[in-house]
Amino acid sequence: MRSTLTDVAREAGVSTATVDRVLNKRPGVRSRTREVVLETAQRLGYIAEAAGSAPAGQPFVGDVVRLDFALPAGTNTFIKMLHRQIESQAAARPDLDVHISTIEGFSPDSLARALHDLRGQTQGVGVIALDHPTVREAIRGLAASDVKVVTIASDILHVPRVAYIGIDNRAAGRLAGYLLGRFLNARSLAKVALFAGSLSYRGHQEREMGFRHILMEEFPHIQIVELREMRDDREKAYSEASGLLDRHHDLAAIYNVGAGNIGIARALKERGREHAIVFIGHEATEGSKELLLDGTLDAVIDQNPRVEAREALNILNHAVRGTPYEGHPPRLQVIFKENIPEI
Repeated sequence: MRSTLTDVAREAGVSTATVDRVLNKRPGVRSRTREVVLETAQRLGYIAEAAGSAPAGQPFVGDVVRLDFALPAGTNTFIKMLHRQIESQAAARPDLDVHISTIEGFSPDSLARALHDLRGQTQGVGVIALDHPTVREAIRGLAASDVKVVTIASDILHVPRVAYIGIDNRAAGRLAGYLLGRFLNARSLAKVALFAGSLSYRGHQEREMGFRHILMEEFPHIQIVELREMRDDREKAYSEASGLLDRHHDLAAIYNVGAGNIGIARALKERGREHAIVFIGHEATEGSKELLLDGTLDAVIDQNPRVEAREALNILNHAVRGTPYEGHPPRLQVIFKENIPEI
């Protein structure tokens, strides 16, 4: 079925009026927004793109660019959504040759070896990387061989990367803490538990940091009683949550920094506490959508995998070709039961 103007507007995150102005070359639209709309219209087949041309009016320079992505393996639904977005968007890009590898998610040495193996094989790499010395050295090695690198979802500092593509994770943690404090509206001591995928990810560290800071600043009566790492595994999340709930019968809230919402929800439901405990998590997936609808999850803080995939492809492509590019990073969005987006 042919895509419509409404489809283009929804995918590009703009109004139909904006799409109409761009396609009819009328003024009043920012250059970056115009670029996003044209890329989206071409990807959806709403407008034709000449073979070998670059999207959004950029001149085509050189041959097809080889890009590689290293993503963690496992049950993390957000990572799977990002994987699908990179694949589907790359398939509509004749100027790119894109390959995706899945790496054991919590093994820095495995990731470092995979990055080392890409030297001489690729021109650009996107990676969700553990902040570890072996990984940092692997990224430095890629950069030294003129491979362009972007970090996605979780950043690494002090490495020669082209860009970080993702949300401000410290702000996300502060936002979660603010929401949780307002939901509880407690005047006396309230207990909260933290769950994380792995604090080896800087993004998870930053969320925890932001969460702790805002509780100290604005909600000092809320006490963090435990922090558990789940390695983004649903069964481990279930096991850890079950033990937590059995130890703390007066627990008031849970903030899950990473994946595993389904496992935590299962433990809550088995004990009949899904509506008694405030539960805030991350990522708008099909699973979290169901948990929002049945009231187990109170709020989800989302980062858009479609936008992150698009920006990763575009930033790497332009970096390899040496052409300018104005980035359009994903924005923090809070999702409640009443504003669930189409997933």
